[in-house]
Amino acid sequence: MDLDSGPDLDAFRREVAEFLDTAPTDAIREAGRKTTSVFAPFDETMAWHRILARKGWAAPGWPVEHGGVDWTVEQRFVFTEEYCRRDLPPLLPNGLKMIGPLLIDLGTEEQKRRHLPGILAGDDYWTQGYSEPGAGSDLASLSCAAVPDGDDYVITGSKIWTTLAHRANRMFMLVRTSTAGKKQQGITFLLLDRLDLPGLRIRPIVGLDGFPEQCEVFFDEVRVPQSARVGAENDGWTVAKHLLSHERGGSTGSPWLDRFVRMIRAAAAERTSPFGGVLADDPVFQRDLGELEADVASMRHIEELAISGHPIADDPSFPSVNKTVNSELTQRLTTLMARVSGLEGLALQLDALGIGSGTAPLGDDFDLVSMPYYLNSRAASIYAGTNEVQRDLIARSLVAGR
Repeated sequence: MDLDSGPDLDAFRREVAEFLDTAPTDAIREAGRKTTSVFAPFDETMAWHRILARKGWAAPGWPVEHGGVDWTVEQRFVFTEEYCRRDLPPLLPNGLKMIGPLLIDLGTEEQKRRHLPGILAGDDYWTQGYSEPGAGSDLASLSCAAVPDGDDYVITGSKIWTTLAHRANRMFMLVRTSTAGKKQQGITFLLLDRLDLPGLRIRPIVGLDGFPEQCEVFFDEVRVPQSARVGAENDGWTVAKHLLSHERGGSTGSPWLDRFVRMIRAAAAERTSPFGGVLADDPVFQRDLGELEADVASMRHIEELAISGHPIADDPSFPSVNKTVNSELTQRLTTLMARVSGLEGLALQLDALGIGSGTAPLGDDFDLVSMPYYLNSRAASIYAGTNEVQRDLIARSLVAGR
């Protein structure tokens, strides 16, 4: 795609740039600068979500009839490019990019009416209840049970790595409703529209980066109406795979990677190399950054093909390819950030990372975020299905296509 020419596209780019330059508050921009994860600081990001929703730009990828925007493929990519050029936090993905699209595709009309407006407006935040202490990468082994009782299910068990559950007011989850047949069978997909239910308890987990992003969630005979089920009982594995296709392949990651590549290049121009001179002139650093930039550019090309309607997007292995490449590029990028920051980035500065704290960081903002982002990104090759599992799915797809 040619994203740089054409009067209509140029006018659209100016409109987007003007809005993004004027609409965010200082706190929202600070949250963008201090983002160290896929999940940006919660309060400021949800406030920004609501601003975008009032503009009508919160969910460009949704169908227009559900609140999406009637943009061309080129306009959507321009919006993402302009967004990533500024100090703006990425919107939290669970609602807009995961459960929202799933309900649009597979939800009942009642479920769409009940849940989509709150997701779009930023009034609701959904956490994902998938992994369990004994069922992480092998999600089909989950055991959190839901037993039918009248018009309800009674849920007993636990979930772990439940991102931002302590800040959420909604949850979508997988439960075991039968033990017959293969382990992928007997799984059901449920929606919880309250997290203050009797018997439900949430315990945050502090990660390596010092933040309580993940949580444990415990269910002690929690009652949920059977009308909250998406799809048929015992067919939740099919529903979950559909949602994972959105999580793994439903976004453009290269503009976000480009943003951090630019940050690395700018920081390296100001840092001294251990071997003398400026780090940006060091041949080893130039090689490593050049290889990363080339791979990000390749990822950008693949994503442009996918969103422009190329058959590559219909390949069953594409979500796994997209997830694997993006996560590994993120890990390489954050490793290079940590190298550039060096000793200045080693201190854990939780007070300085707080939005509005007023605490001055040691070093600059690049040093402040480099190590927490590096530590958080170690999980990138695990979440949304480990990269080993993704490579297995890719191989199976190739064998099946012969």
